[in-house]
Amino acid sequence: MHAPTPTRTPTKKSRRAFWLKQLHMWHWMSSAISLIGLLLFAITGFTLNHAADIEGAPRVAERSAQLPAPLLEALAAADPADGKGALPAPVAAWVEANFPVRAGEAEWTADEVYMAAPRPGGDAWVAIDRATGATTAEITDRGWISYLNDLHKGRNSGGAWSLFIDIFAFACLVFALTGLVLLQLHSAKRKSTWPLVGAGVAIPAAIAILFIH
Repeated sequence: MHAPTPTRTPTKKSRRAFWLKQLHMWHWMSSAISLIGLLLFAITGFTLNHAADIEGAPRVAERSAQLPAPLLEALAAADPADGKGALPAPVAAWVEANFPVRAGEAEWTADEVYMAAPRPGGDAWVAIDRATGATTAEITDRGWISYLNDLHKGRNSGGAWSLFIDIFAFACLVFALTGLVLLQLHSAKRKSTWPLVGAGVAIPAAIAILFIH
């Protein structure tokens, strides 16, 4: 009979190989998740920095429609106490069907219901006459560059986009931190590693200190 082979204690080399494998896995996974977001934010970082030179003139369109009598009655029956509140559900559905807006909170007066509907890359508002049901709207489109710029800033982009930005920011954090550790692990064979990292810190810091007041 052979004596059982004793369990070997993991060596320093094997532990390093394990963590190096983990770091590479998390690095490439986070880079895959954040790739499209990084491209979008890099491009819109440029367009935002040169917004005055790139953005074109906004296009403004006016539309009108007549609120049906049953919906006008539903509107008359609703009267938020504080002058602000959502449109009745049937009226909101009619507004969304007739105008390219998403119904939200509106401002109520005795004569009119006014609803602002800002969105990425544009703006809009809808006004409903409470006596006649005459409905007017103005829709402003500032173009796709403005649309992407507003996504970069998270302007009027909704909860789903806000959640995406949180996930994207976390993926970028993982990508950066795992990259930093990988730099440290490989720095012995790449002498320019830390001078380049230092330059990446020193250059923006120097610009901020010397030229931004």
